[in-house]
Amino acid sequence: MISRAKRTAALAALSAVLIVGGPASAQEAERSQLTIETAAGPRTFQVEIADTPQARADGLMHRRSMAPEHGMLFDFRAERPVAMWMKNTYIPLDMLFIGEDRRVRNIARRTTPLSERTVESAGPVRYVLEINGGVSDELGIRPGDAVSGPAIER
Repeated sequence: MISRAKRTAALAALSAVLIVGGPASAQEAERSQLTIETAAGPRTFQVEIADTPQARADGLMHRRSMAPEHGMLFDFRAERPVAMWMKNTYIPLDMLFIGEDRRVRNIARRTTPLSERTVESAGPVRYVLEINGGVSDELGIRPGDAVSGPAIER
């Protein structure tokens, strides 16, 4: 269980990400391709890029479904601890926390829709890839897998 001080710090960091505005919404986000190299072979996703404060704040909120092999890539532009939540998000998600080295650091599997509980990276990361809940297990995506493609190499 997270200490009260750590939870307060995580919520403050999350609030800072959510409060700062930006020009684009997630609905207008750039789309690109991303590939994860798993032990069973490459797995390719079509992703929306959330690289502005507003796009990161909106994320996948209010959406009722997401196509298979689609996702949203959050680019925080520098490595740092990241805390996400599922408020107003109706789709169970797998959150892949990815370092600047473009390797999966940790995975939060099947996050709970509509939850305000924070989901934290296991250390500093630059990216978070959100995909449909359960897909990381189905496709054999594991920590240490390499991530490549135009979405992450921009």
